[in-house]
Amino acid sequence: MQDIRNIAIIAHVDHGKTTLVDKMMLAGNLFREGKDMGQQVLDSNDLERERGITILSKNVSINYKGTKINIIDTPGHSDFGGEVERVLNMADGCLLLVDAFEGPMPQTRFVLQKALQIGLKPIVVVNKVDKPNCRPEEVYEMVFDLMFSLNATEDQLDFPVVYGSAKNGWMGEDYKTPTTDITYLLDKIVEVIPAPKVLEGTPQMLITSLDYSSYTGRIAVGRVHRGTLTEGMGVTISHRDGSLEKTKIKELHTFEGMGHVRTHEVGSGDICAIIGLDHFEIGDTICDAENPEPLPPISIDEPTMSMLFTINDSPFFGREGKWCTSRHIYERLRKELEKNLALRVEEMEGYTDRWIVSGRGVLHLSVLIETMRREGYELQVGQPQVIYKEIDGMKCEPVEELTINVPEEFASKMIDMVTRRKGEMVSMESQADRVNIEFDIPSRGIIGLRTNVLTASQGEAIMAHRYKEYQPFKGEISRRVNGSMVAMETGTAFAYSIDKLQDRGKFFIDPGEEVYAGQVVGEHVHDNDLVVNVTKAKQLTNVRASGSDEKARIIPKVVMSLEECLEYIKADELVEVTPKSMRMRKAVLDHLERKRLNKD
Repeated sequence: MQDIRNIAIIAHVDHGKTTLVDKMMLAGNLFREGKDMGQQVLDSNDLERERGITILSKNVSINYKGTKINIIDTPGHSDFGGEVERVLNMADGCLLLVDAFEGPMPQTRFVLQKALQIGLKPIVVVNKVDKPNCRPEEVYEMVFDLMFSLNATEDQLDFPVVYGSAKNGWMGEDYKTPTTDITYLLDKIVEVIPAPKVLEGTPQMLITSLDYSSYTGRIAVGRVHRGTLTEGMGVTISHRDGSLEKTKIKELHTFEGMGHVRTHEVGSGDICAIIGLDHFEIGDTICDAENPEPLPPISIDEPTMSMLFTINDSPFFGREGKWCTSRHIYERLRKELEKNLALRVEEMEGYTDRWIVSGRGVLHLSVLIETMRREGYELQVGQPQVIYKEIDGMKCEPVEELTINVPEEFASKMIDMVTRRKGEMVSMESQADRVNIEFDIPSRGIIGLRTNVLTASQGEAIMAHRYKEYQPFKGEISRRVNGSMVAMETGTAFAYSIDKLQDRGKFFIDPGEEVYAGQVVGEHVHDNDLVVNVTKAKQLTNVRASGSDEKARIIPKVVMSLEECLEYIKADELVEVTPKSMRMRKAVLDHLERKRLNKD
């Protein structure tokens, strides 16, 4: 039997996880020296690289001194709670990577808590000890306190610590004396992380993730829990709903480096990919053909937010996207459900082109929208809504733990801003010249908060939040007070007319952009909506008057990201998302029609 170690890597954004994995693969001789590796093997999806977050978990495996080490990447953000639990189920230990200056961060806490609950043994890596003013010893204390507060067992608290700098390619036991390579860390993994228990008996494997290949279709990935799987053997798939289906394994692959290698059999404890199964979902068990014994399915966090998805029916429909019809969008959402466990899609009653899509928060849903947009889809989405529940006859809503880290002078502003949104301060501690403030805040209070927090702190705030629990309804929250400036006619926006309207508010468009009637082109300074004509050109006469020919001075438009748009729109507005642009618009485009509806 081959010696195996399954280890999950947990780290905060920017703490050097991807760099470390690249170096581990180099040590396992996966890349020949001198061959250009391409940076960041793990974050292979464009979105992950741009946002610097891991959304989908990947598997990599290296061979070190005869031991196979399966490295499993974990998503860091709590909106991807569904991903996290499945991934940790495949590991026997975890590598907690922290920055020697910043220490453990709020989002790391979420994944670490799940890992400790499952009983994984941690190794702590304090990275970036080459940075000036870093504080490795304090960070070690902080990690210990964090694990203690998460109810780690004594065995888990007795964790080994490795110091080093992944960027400079070394790891060792003392941060003051750099070593020449990272073998110290690999030796520690082999020594400390337990080998998977080999269980004899009929085969069992829980499907924990999906892969897709255009040649072979869907591929089931998971860790063999018990027994041995062989190529061509008959198996039973036990579905989450309890139904059973007999089928056959066409091909078996194990992970080697970045790719798959075909193999004849896979034993208990190793991670493998199965090709040739037709109907399966994440959470199903592959078990013995004659006497199937399913494993308990994975429990997934319930969605807390929902959004309306609909086809793009604006006047600019179909100009930029390839896929615009309701059939295309519905098929794409169905496909997403197969691998995105915490997502729900329901058709709206009486409509064929509207769906209510629910997920784990604004980030979870906006990553889906952004991915679809890059694939060439056009769609429109409504304002994010919180999902309420009735518990013991009371209306309850999701509450999140919110952490804001800001320079001291902005602390009072932050507290004021969050308490207005029904947040309650839980704790406040100062670290050097910054303060770490923790709140409990309703999920709906977080919608639109990030933009305000960043503006009020001059971009200095670091904000993180994670779902905590459902609590009784906290009362009404006042939302955005300013009204919208809405275009009156379809056409090209002129500098002359924008210039004349600049005292009425901020614009979201530049001169020369095409707009349509009903599009939200700016934010009004007052609380009511204002219908404006931005397509009016200057009347030209042949009389030259002194002083009236000054150039229009246009303030640059406000540019918003997808999340900011979603957090910004009001209940009667939609965001139109196409591969090249994002526009905000009124749900009802005609302004006379809007007036009539408001009167009723």
